Amino acid sequence: MTASGIEATILVVDDEVQIRRALHSLLTARRYGVLLAENGEQALELAADHTPDLVILDLSMPGMNGLEVCRELRAWYRGPILILSVRGGEQDKIAALDLGADDYLTKPFPTGELLARIRALLRRAAQHETPPPVIHLGALEIDLARRLVTRTGQPVSLTPIEYAILAYLARNANCVVTSSQLIEQVWGNNAAEDTQALRVHVSHLRKKIEPYPTVPQYLLTEPGVGFRLKVSELPTTS
Repeated sequence: MTASGIEATILVVDDEVQIRRALHSLLTARRYGVLLAENGEQALELAADHTPDLVILDLSMPGMNGLEVCRELRAWYRGPILILSVRGGEQDKIAALDLGADDYLTKPFPTGELLARIRALLRRAAQHETPPPVIHLGALEIDLARRLVTRTGQPVSLTPIEYAILAYLARNANCVVTSSQLIEQVWGNNAAEDTQALRVHVSHLRKKIEPYPTVPQYLLTEPGVGFRLKVSELPTTS
C-alpha cells in the first residue's frame, strides 16, 4: 500500500460505460486507484502519463481494438495486463496471450474471481521491477511510451528500423542483447539473419544519438555477441 492508502493504480479500458462504472465502484471500494479509458487511444495516453500498476483491457472496442492496445502497450509497459472480454473463444485468448496479456477473463464475470486474479497478478508483478518508460542518456531522452527520441528537447529523426533497435536495447538497458535477438525483434521470427545489415543500422543510429559516434558511450558493441545500451542510472518508479 502506498503512503496515500491506495493499494495500486489500475487502468480500466472499456467502451461500455456501465462496465467502467461497475469496475470503478468495485475497485475503489477495495482501495485501488482507478483510471478510466473509453477507447484505445485514450488508454495509451493515460498509461504513458501515469504508468498504472495493472491494466484491465476489453478486446471489442471501436477504432483501436484491445489487441492493438495490448501490442502498443507491450512496446514499453511491463505491468500485468488482464483481458476482460465477452469474446471467450480459444483463438481470441491465444491471440491476446501471444501479444503479451497475462490473464484472460470472460464477461460476465464473478467479481470475487476478478479480484482474486487482480491480487495474484499484482503479487507477481511486485517481484519484478518495472522499467521506466523514459530513459536518459546524457542529453538524449528515449520516451518508450510515446515512441519519441529527443536531444535537448528537440526530436531526433530515426527510421522505423533504427527506432526498433534502440527501443529494444532501451527496454533491456545495461543487458547484453545478441545480434540474433535484435534481428528477430526488428525483422521478425522468419527473417534471414543478416548481421552485416544490423551493423549498418547500428552505425547509422550511433551517428544520431552518440556525441562521438566513433567512440560510442551508450550503444556499445559486445564483440562476438551483440550490443548493449549502457545507462548509468535508471530512474526509479514510484
